[in-house]
Amino acid sequence: MKRNLMMVGVVLASALASQAALADAGLDLAKAKNCMACHAVANKVVGPAYKDVAAKYAGQKDAEAKLVTKVMKGGSGTWGAIPMPANPQVNEAEAKTLVKWVLSQK
Repeated sequence: MKRNLMMVGVVLASALASQAALADAGLDLAKAKNCMACHAVANKVVGPAYKDVAAKYAGQKDAEAKLVTKVMKGGSGTWGAIPMPANPQVNEAEAKTLVKWVLSQK
C-alpha cells in the first residue's frame, strides 16, 4: 500500500513538472516566434486569444494536427476576415509544441 502511494506521488509530480515545462516552453516559443504580436493568452489582439482557441477546439481529436498545419501554412475564415499568415520560421516540431501549449490554456 505504501509503495503504491509513493508511485502515485511520483507519477503526479512528474505530470505536474511536465505540464510546467510545457507552459514555459510554449510561452517562450510563442514569444520567440513572434506569435505574441497578433495573439495574447487571455484577450483578442489581431488574432483570437489562446484561451478562446483552446475552448473552440476542446475535445476535437484532430485539433492538434489541424492547428499545426494552420500555424505553419496560415489560414482564414475560422476567426473572421483577417487571415493568419504562414509562419515559415516555425518548423513542425515547434508548431506541435506551440499548439499543445495553446490547447492547454484555460
